[in-house]
Amino acid sequence: MHKFLRSIGFSLYQKDRDIDKLLDQMTEDLSGMKRIQLDEETNLCEIRKEVAPGMGIAVFGQMDRDGVFRRNYYYPFLRSEDMTSDVSCSIQRHTERETYAGLLDEYKVGISLIFYIDNSFECRERIMDKSSLETKRANLTGLAVSGKILLPIQKTEKQRENAKVTAKERNTLLEAAKNGDEDAMETLTIEDIDMYSQISRRVMKEDLYSIIDSCFMPCGIECDQYSVIGEITEIVEKKNQITGEDVYDLKLECSDIVFHVGIAKKDLTGEPAVGRRFKGQIWMQGNVVFDEAVD
Repeated sequence: MHKFLRSIGFSLYQKDRDIDKLLDQMTEDLSGMKRIQLDEETNLCEIRKEVAPGMGIAVFGQMDRDGVFRRNYYYPFLRSEDMTSDVSCSIQRHTERETYAGLLDEYKVGISLIFYIDNSFECRERIMDKSSLETKRANLTGLAVSGKILLPIQKTEKQRENAKVTAKERNTLLEAAKNGDEDAMETLTIEDIDMYSQISRRVMKEDLYSIIDSCFMPCGIECDQYSVIGEITEIVEKKNQITGEDVYDLKLECSDIVFHVGIAKKDLTGEPAVGRRFKGQIWMQGNVVFDEAVD
């Protein structure tokens, strides 16, 4: 079973035979199925079933000659209409499946963001039609199997404004450094040394989470999983229509980027509230928006 199924309210499904029954029920109705013919003998089919608004399971497989759908793989998804990044996204196919990964060189985070592309079917259509894969934005979401709520760091309005100015200046320096500006590289190096010195002094007397406001770090050996700390800016509580389990859809602001995180209510420690922070490990996925629609 998929590890992150419990993130969308399927925590009681622990055995493969239970998952198979669930997926069989979801694929009984083929009215909303998408299908493309890859070659004379091979096709790709996608069936999406929502269990709550913007949240559900995507199932992929093939249609045989007798008109029977043969399931190959599936994954849970959470969709968002909020833009995370407008930088160009590189798209690359995974090795073993007809799925795709996206890579964003986002200066705000300071690392290359790799995520599982949720609209992979559209990517395959564009490749077959030889359409451009140039993107204009990406809307990212994450699924978490556990998480904690942290209290916010108390800041004045002036401190918030100063933080935004500092972040904007750092992004400009990072872009210049990437283009080979040696002065920008030297400035960033000095800033990092000063920051390390300040943190080393403060951590002796203060709690770590009162120093680190937010973070976005790769976690584990899978390239699309991250450890995040982000400020909650919006909370939507959803109910899985099949199991009745409650799921939180948390809108987070983390390192100046915005994305959504889905987590089962019972897997979240603490009471979420706007202004508080979420801490947890997430599987990052996202929906890329292309420059032009497929003809």
